[in-house]
Amino acid sequence: MKNLKALIVLIAISFLTTGCFKDSDDNLVSANEINDFVWKGMNSWYNWQTQVQNLSDTKDDDSNAYNIYLNQYSSPQDLFNSLIYQEGVVDRFSWFIEDYIQQEQEFQGISKTFGMRYQAVQINNTGDVILYVRYVSDNSPASDANIKRGDIISALDGTSLNTSNFDQVIGNLYNDTTTFSFSQESGGSLTFVEDKTLTSSVVYENPVYLAKVFPDINGKKVGYLVYNGFVSSYNDELNTAFATFKSENIDELILDLRLNGGGSVETSSYLASMIYADAAQGKFADLKFNSKHSNENGSYNFSNTLNVYNTDNLKTGEETINRLTSLSKLYVLTSGSTASASEMIINGLKAYIPVKLIGTTTYGKNVGSITLYDSPSTDFTDRASANPSHTNAMQPIVFQIFNKNGESDYTQGFAPDTEIKEYEYWNNILPFGDENEVVLKAALDDIRGITSKTASIKKVAGSKSLKPIVTKKFEQEMYIDKRFFNKN
Repeated sequence: MKNLKALIVLIAISFLTTGCFKDSDDNLVSANEINDFVWKGMNSWYNWQTQVQNLSDTKDDDSNAYNIYLNQYSSPQDLFNSLIYQEGVVDRFSWFIEDYIQQEQEFQGISKTFGMRYQAVQINNTGDVILYVRYVSDNSPASDANIKRGDIISALDGTSLNTSNFDQVIGNLYNDTTTFSFSQESGGSLTFVEDKTLTSSVVYENPVYLAKVFPDINGKKVGYLVYNGFVSSYNDELNTAFATFKSENIDELILDLRLNGGGSVETSSYLASMIYADAAQGKFADLKFNSKHSNENGSYNFSNTLNVYNTDNLKTGEETINRLTSLSKLYVLTSGSTASASEMIINGLKAYIPVKLIGTTTYGKNVGSITLYDSPSTDFTDRASANPSHTNAMQPIVFQIFNKNGESDYTQGFAPDTEIKEYEYWNNILPFGDENEVVLKAALDDIRGITSKTASIKKVAGSKSLKPIVTKKFEQEMYIDKRFFNKN
């Protein structure tokens, strides 16, 4: 009998990380330990914890019932998804992380990719669809293949795109190898040009894509910055761009955030500190957590120095911020891909200076996240003490962000002051920095004091934008790390 009980105990221990068991009295149930981490991490930190019934603080009072509940879910991700807030303002942003090492690399601009961003457009009433290339990363498979912004993709892996097959065929963009069919438009028709087969590779993407000065726009020097992500390991490159603007003594700044889905909140505060002349004083943003972590509520103030980080997110030094002192307003180019930390720039600075938006309505994300690891002794915030048996983690929404006036009402996005729909010009998308590029031109014309004239680039009648193509989970992300808790 003792041997039999010993055997039962050994079997039970072997199942602790993979499922559940019942003892000989059919009373005790052991929970999957990763499921336990998921529930407890969400119960502690989730922004909507009190509004999700299954995250109630009493849920784990009866340990047996709690464990039975956890073991209803065949995977930790299924449990995580079941805990996402679905009423009122639905949580579109939290996600489960299979491999936090890979996720941390992506936060630093390192990912396996073709190196392109796309916009899908229905080009006629018969349902034909194209993708135009919005952006190409330097030193990527796409740039190596001489693919340019504005190139038109009409088929993937030999299948032409249309509204009927779009959702299925677009999945080919997530394969390791894909054949892209490129075409040209002439007289309203597409003509096939060539196929290019790309294999994804690891790309280190510098988000500071282009810094340029227009020397004479109606007698003014105008700085133009294409900035594609708030990536902390490129803080020094961002600061260098502003050193150029400062040395050129620019009069106006156009900040192109059309492709910027967000990133580091800290980096967002640094960018604001570079733009706002009186940034040595004042609050840029307030972060508010749930009631369990109200003691963590804190602010990001404007700063005079910034931290420099390597691609492992380790601090390697500090730099004095190159602050502009000549700006009385800010122009921001926007799209539906302008999100989170980019919207934080708009919301934070509009409390101090006029911010003029040109393009289309932004995404609408006023909340942010942290990475939670399976490290219960540190309330799930410390990677160093995470359970070494797996690399699962979570990226749940844990705070809401406000400007100095307490404003945070942009869940529907910021509407532009001047609406320009780039996709309506899909057959003539010009390079970033080209003075006639349709969205940039509208900003330059405003600086010139004239109504934007786009007659030189005609709209394509009947063009319809399709849903955004998201190739990275963190494209609409706004996050902090444990350094925030140490500073407040």
